[in-house]
Amino acid sequence: MRVIAGVAKGRKLVAPIGDHIRPTKDRVKEAIFNSLHSYGLVNDKSFLDLFSGTGSLGIEALSRGANSVVFVDNHEEAIDCITVNVEKLNYGSASKY
Repeated sequence: MRVIAGVAKGRKLVAPIGDHIRPTKDRVKEAIFNSLHSYGLVNDKSFLDLFSGTGSLGIEALSRGANSVVFVDNHEEAIDCITVNVEKLNYGSASKY
């Protein structure tokens, strides 16, 4: 799993082990962010990443210019992975859990 665009493009993300996490595929992320970008809903915006899992959608938003992201997940292992990914990419000040 990786960031597909923006300043963190190509950076790999840590993912929890197990079948309870189903990461968003790159093609789906690209389609989502192409749509959001066409409406001006990426740069300087705040995002809410529900059922975050690895945090890949929220991290993608930060990489593409979002101001902040709130990550929400009820699995402790997922929150630990999100924390590792956010800190690895230096997005800690723009993130809440």
